[in-house]
Parts: sequence; C-alpha cells; structure tokens
Amino acid sequence: MGEFSAGKSTLANLLIGSDPLPVQVIATQLPPVWISHGDAPAFRVDLDGNQFAIDLDNLAEAPLDETAYIKIFCDEELLLQCDLLDMPGISDPNMSSEVWQRMISKADGVLWCSHATQAWRQSEAAVWASLPPDLYQRSLLLLTRIDKITSERDRQKLIRRVRAETEGLFLQCLPISLLQATAEQDDYDVWLKSGAEDFAKHLVDLLHSLSEDGAVGPEGQSLPEAAKPLRISGLVAPDSAPAPPPAPAPQTAAPQIMPRRVRLSPSPQDRACARDGAPGRPS
Repeated sequence: MGEFSAGKSTLANLLIGSDPLPVQVIATQLPPVWISHGDAPAFRVDLDGNQFAIDLDNLAEAPLDETAYIKIFCDEELLLQCDLLDMPGISDPNMSSEVWQRMISKADGVLWCSHATQAWRQSEAAVWASLPPDLYQRSLLLLTRIDKITSERDRQKLIRRVRAETEGLFLQCLPISLLQATAEQDDYDVWLKSGAEDFAKHLVDLLHSLSEDGAVGPEGQSLPEAAKPLRISGLVAPDSAPAPPPAPAPQTAAPQIMPRRVRLSPSPQDRACARDGAPGRPS
C-alpha cells in the first residue's frame, strides 16, 4: 500500500522474482489485484461475490465501481508462502477510497511504501491511523527511492525523523532503493547498499511470524506447509556476495588435571607413639 508513485509496482515485481507480472497487472487504474500461486485463468469478483472471467491482457477493462478485486495466478516461489494483494494508490484523485478500503480486512500484514523525498506525509499518517491497529505489528514501512537522497547525513536525518513519528505503528521502518535492488542483482555491494538484504530478512521474519500466529490465506485457508522454509527468489543475494564465514571448529574440552593423592608413610616416631598410646607430632 501507499500513495501514488511510491514504488508499489516495482516492489510487486521484485517480490515476484524472475518472471514479473505484465505491466497491466500493477497499473494504477486497477481495482485491488489478488495474486495467488497457480495457473488458473484470471477472474474478477464483483461487489456481490460473483466471479467473471477476465482477459489477463485487458485487466484495465474491469469496471472500478463494480469490482471488489481481480484474482490472478502465477507460478512463482513467493506465492507458495503467501498471497499478494496489490492495492491502488491511496491518493489517486480519480479513484474512490472505497476501492481499497473494502479489501483491507483481507490483509494479514501490510508493506507500506512511502517515497523518501516526501516521506510519511500527513495524508499517509491519516490513512494508516484509520486502519485496524492489529496490523501495526504485522507491517513494514519502506522508505522507497532512498537513493534520491544523496547526502548520507540527510538520509540518516530522514530515517530518524520517520522512525520517531511512526514508533509503535510498524514492526520496522526500512530504507530501500527498489530500482537498485532490481537492477543491480549482479553487484553485491550495490545490492547490499540498496537495503534489499535488510528488507528481505525482516520480510522473512514477518512471514514466519504470521505463519506461527496461525494467519490464514485470503480465502480463509491456512498457510501451506511450503511456507515453512521461506525463500524469496527476487530478494536473493547476488552470486558475488561473500561466502559466510566457516563455522568454528568445536572446541575439545581441556583434560582436567586432578591432583595426585599422596600417602605419607608414618615415621618411626609416629609408629612408636601409636604403639605407646602417646600423641603424635602436632600437625
């Protein structure tokens, strides 16, 4: 979720991985698009729950005022772990907020995209405050296009400001350049600097948490067993990433040196004292 041109479409493509969806699927003038794993034909669902076949290449023909969401299927690894619900921009003047508001109850968590050059505007804060508080600790705030802020000092100042303003409202606030993460997957240093690795770790943790909490899929189904070993193909570190350091060799416990017991033989004087019943030498 997020405002118009905040990077939601780029994020969707990055999450899907090697075979991004057609551009039409993530266009701004669409109702919410529900993306699940599989190869079934696409369909749209109207406000009464009725299903109608729809051409994947002509999704924009779906009538906004009559469509609750569009359901499409894609054979991508991430979708074995969770469904994606791509929402239209919350600030689109040509679209009623009801288009996305009626679908928010379907979400177990939210990835909120906020453009770094205009990060966390009052309009975003107002919309987020209207959503169920149960989502707060199940959601990540992404400061997208962070590469547009070239000064490291300004970047850190921005991050501190947004984190202070959103404390308790999100699980994490993470800066990321989605374009760098997508385009520089052969350069580990650039990919790491983009924030993609940090985002991937927090997203995997979030999906694990949702699975452990008994979160369900969009149709009320439990998350599949495939959600256990989580891997996001679009957020895998480049081959140039340094290999993890070898595990330290197990340390063998040093043998304990026990003091040797020394038995002192009694002196002739001691033996004589013992026979005579006299006390021995003072110890």
